Amino acid sequence: MLNPLQLALIGDGVYEVYIRNYVLLKNRRLNAHKMHVEAIKFVKAKAQSNIMHELESELDEDEAYIYKRGRNAKSPTVPKNADVRDYRNATGFEALVGYLYLTGRKERLELFLKRSTEIIDAVSKGGTK
Repeated sequence: MLNPLQLALIGDGVYEVYIRNYVLLKNRRLNAHKMHVEAIKFVKAKAQSNIMHELESELDEDEAYIYKRGRNAKSPTVPKNADVRDYRNATGFEALVGYLYLTGRKERLELFLKRSTEIIDAVSKGGTK
């Protein structure tokens, strides 16, 4: 089994590619810089922390275990632009995404990725999901 920070590294990449595709498909007219700015709304630690607050109750036992391992992992880096609690929750989210990707749990991964965009879209429109 990979350690939680390794899972988070993979999950970060998987989530980043998903979000970039989502942003591109949502508005193909954006230039690269504007796509990047839009993507940041989804990938910053605060957004990922918000996602986990919404998704945590939907996790099965294995998923909750992986999320908590990622959240509680001792990271050698210190967040520059994020609250420590949000950063840890985001690391847990990324570990979960990495775990689902590496274990081939495609349906669950797709469900959580889709839900993540719904949650952030709702928050950015001033609502909660």
